[in-house]
Amino acid sequence: MRAAVYRGTGAARDVLRVEEVARPDPGPGEVLVRVHASGVNPTDVKSRSGATGRPVDEFQIPHHDGAGIIEAVGPGVDPARTGERVWVWLAAFGRRWGTAAEWTVVPARQAVPLPDRVSFELGASLGVPAVTADRCLFADGPVAGKAVLVAGGAGAVGHFAIELARHAGGRVVATVSGPEKAELAVKAGADLVVNYRDADAADQLTAFAPVMDRIVEVALGANLALDLAVSGPPTVVVSYAADGPDPVLPVRACMTANVTLRFVLLYGMTAGALDVAVASVSGALAAGALTELPVRRFPLSEIAAAHEAVERGVTGKVLVIP
Repeated sequence: MRAAVYRGTGAARDVLRVEEVARPDPGPGEVLVRVHASGVNPTDVKSRSGATGRPVDEFQIPHHDGAGIIEAVGPGVDPARTGERVWVWLAAFGRRWGTAAEWTVVPARQAVPLPDRVSFELGASLGVPAVTADRCLFADGPVAGKAVLVAGGAGAVGHFAIELARHAGGRVVATVSGPEKAELAVKAGADLVVNYRDADAADQLTAFAPVMDRIVEVALGANLALDLAVSGPPTVVVSYAADGPDPVLPVRACMTANVTLRFVLLYGMTAGALDVAVASVSGALAAGALTELPVRRFPLSEIAAAHEAVERGVTGKVLVIP
């Protein structure tokens, strides 16, 4: 099968190659998925660059997320799943068979039924961002009737956080950096969108809700002062990214607000917590609550360009089409 591989970490054009590799067979409890779309996330790019320190076992096919059709099942898996449309999550975590290939093999629980009316492109956009968003929102309880602030509302995690929070009955305000991104956050369903660069950003947020119940945070170091301005005893600030400088924690201000800080990284979550989040995302998807971001498509032969687009921080979702 044709697959994108790297055998050592480094710059995309230096290490990524498209090669013929033997198609894997599904082992016990596994399924073989014909990949129709492969989602590229910042975590995939960081692993390929060497930033995460994950070792490469002979070769690595990148990308955790994808969508396609189950073509074969291993021992212990219901044969009736053959032919099922699925979305795939964490395919490359601790395994070499990522989704940047014509086929991938994953544990059966990591191939989730994809409704017929949902595109493979939306399916391939879920995984890391949607499961992260769900955990950020709901690890500390329901958000029905609560005020939710989503920082970076035009990013993939932010997009799904807005949609999942609205689906669960939350009131949602998103922060963005400009009008193009504001449009995307409004389209996702945010009740209010605020440019965090505005001098009166804190006033706009407190007019929406004097105290936020949940803050889904993409840049804790940059945004902590704004977060604390809208925090109080019910507030949980949940950080899911580590880009940029680490915050200097203003302990007294945090104590005064009685704020709770939570950190989310999928790779450290328990299997049970992952399964709960995946089921929640799957339910929202079946209900029609989740939508696509603007898509930027690359053929497998342009895998390096796809990674470079993510590194540039392009708006929208980058997909590779095997």
